[in-house]
Amino acid sequence: MRALAADLGLRPSKQRGQNFVVDANTVRRIARAARLTPEDVVLEVGPGLGSLTLALLDATAPTGRVVAVEVDARLAGVLPDTVADRAPDQADRLTVVQADAMQLTDVPGAAPTVVVANLPYNVAVPVLLHLWAVFPTVWTALVMVQAEVADRLVAGPGSRTYGVPSVKAAWYGTATAAGRVSRSVFWPAPHVDSGLVAWQRHDRPRTGPGREAVFAVVDAAFAQRRKMLRSALAGLAGSPTAAEAALRAAGVDPGARGEQLAVDDFARIAEALAR
Repeated sequence: MRALAADLGLRPSKQRGQNFVVDANTVRRIARAARLTPEDVVLEVGPGLGSLTLALLDATAPTGRVVAVEVDARLAGVLPDTVADRAPDQADRLTVVQADAMQLTDVPGAAPTVVVANLPYNVAVPVLLHLWAVFPTVWTALVMVQAEVADRLVAGPGSRTYGVPSVKAAWYGTATAAGRVSRSVFWPAPHVDSGLVAWQRHDRPRTGPGREAVFAVVDAAFAQRRKMLRSALAGLAGSPTAAEAALRAAGVDPGARGEQLAVDDFARIAEALAR
């Protein structure tokens, strides 16, 4: 990876959170943890120099596909050549899309079934929420994110790290911790370790209001964590009195705080507010 970067005259961009995995055992571990099959269409976000891409192609052989979405035009341009050089018999199963993952709405060919990615800290949660919303065919994911983000994604109600990312991830599926990754496997090495998060889609909570209405309640509830819900939701409901009435109708204690509620509770609150 370092040699390839040198040939390209590439210096990792801090702005884009470019920390490339340079340890072969780590990318093989990620591919194994994703439990890929030859029937999968893998959506890889931020393939960078291609170390994980090669492992994903190997894990989905002989018939699976990998769609690699890369925002950096130089990296997107050289990735097919890298795969053709390192794994020529697998190159025809790779599709590279030069795009911002946050703007992605479809991909060439069959719809993706799984997301596997090494995501930078500043975009990890927005990218995942966007992909889960846009691609309902994605039923599983295995992502590597900074340890703090991993803890937030898998946290449950009452946890110190439970917050907006935890609830919104739970709207789409169940996130679980899948191990830690040392900072030493990256180039350049970040200042913190990373965590692997496995995710499995489930049926969304049954409620009249859609995702936007439920997420508006979540955002309001956590905007000021120390406030009780009757106060935190006053602006959304129109007044503290209206907020309290909606909370009672939803079977939620108006004196509770957002970090005590599960995603189903927020869905019931959104439904009560809509009524």
